[in-house]
Amino acid sequence: MLDAGLPVGAFFTTREGGVSVAPFEGLNLATHVGDDAARVAVNRRVVDVAAGAVVTYLKAEHGARVHRVTESSAEVPAADVLVTDVPGLGLAALGADCVPLLLHDAATGAVAAAHAGRRGLWAGVVDAAVAALLNLRPAPASPALISASVGPAICGKCYEVPVDTRYEVGERHPSAVSTTSWGTPALDLPRAVETRLGELGVGTVVRHHLCTFQEPGFFSHRREGETGRQAGVIVCGVSVPDGQASGT
Repeated sequence: MLDAGLPVGAFFTTREGGVSVAPFEGLNLATHVGDDAARVAVNRRVVDVAAGAVVTYLKAEHGARVHRVTESSAEVPAADVLVTDVPGLGLAALGADCVPLLLHDAATGAVAAAHAGRRGLWAGVVDAAVAALLNLRPAPASPALISASVGPAICGKCYEVPVDTRYEVGERHPSAVSTTSWGTPALDLPRAVETRLGELGVGTVVRHHLCTFQEPGFFSHRREGETGRQAGVIVCGVSVPDGQASGT
């Protein structure tokens, strides 16, 4: 587990541990990739223990839809952002090259987990995640009270895309424009997510500069094709700093 560096319990999983076998070998946490369901259930219990909570996993649709989680046993619809302000609830965003994004709001103690792929970034998923936290506040307060952690994802030197795709995303997120190490058009999704968080006024952004394509300790759909998924996990806790809940 990789510590997310946030004020609440939050971490990013790797493929280390777990009981899944090739091509999902390790701690695969996805139920939709063809892995044995019983093995995935065991893997998810490993994450529950690490989190100290029952974790709810989002079902990405590569957009910007938000779903608020109020109880751990509830079925969740397809969405790319999960948000909760219920202490003790855990949220997780799955991925195997896309950006797992975790956020915490010191004004309320609320947390969010988001899945930021190319299409979701273009659709505004980062904005939706920040807005979801702001909407849970009883009164306006500065977005600077929000902290975020950008997890391991495919980097801008490895994520090759068609030139028109780079242009389309780059129009909306110029910092996403990149070139692969072999000289072809690319997108740098983690950099674009980090940049957008800053533009939205998020106070603290922690970025983990680990490329899932280059690092064999992570699942990578681009590298392997059929493979598992790791997760960004965050648990809602009581961590509102004294005197900051109504800050501006």
